[in-house]
Amino acid sequence: MTEQAETPASVPAPAVDPMKGFRGVMAGTLVLEAIVVALGVLFVSRQYGGVGTTLGIVVSVVAVALIACCWLIRYSWSALVVLALQLVLVLCLIGSVPVGVIGLLFAAIWVYLLWLRRDVARRMAQGRLPSQQPTGPSA
Repeated sequence: MTEQAETPASVPAPAVDPMKGFRGVMAGTLVLEAIVVALGVLFVSRQYGGVGTTLGIVVSVVAVALIACCWLIRYSWSALVVLALQLVLVLCLIGSVPVGVIGLLFAAIWVYLLWLRRDVARRMAQGRLPSQQPTGPSA
């Protein structure tokens, strides 16, 4: 008797949507990043000539865009927007090393989160999530 690989149609649906909880984690990370970047605006205003400078405007716009991304996180393309914002922050290394370091730190966090999202989706497709396992008594 040979074992056949499970087809996607035979994989049980999870009892709860694991991606819904994961989107909450990503939205929370966006809020924390927006707070840190907003504190970076204060640093830029004191050290680099004010918020009206090019660097001040860029950092302010990124902070507002991070908050706006919280509402977009349910869409699959939002990951590209978040990564683009991380790239903008990393490019701020040219004008301000501390703001660029914030960008590098959060870029690493987002790469890890997106890897986790891919792993959860893969496990969900294979039916290996704990919420997809049978809950009856085991023999």
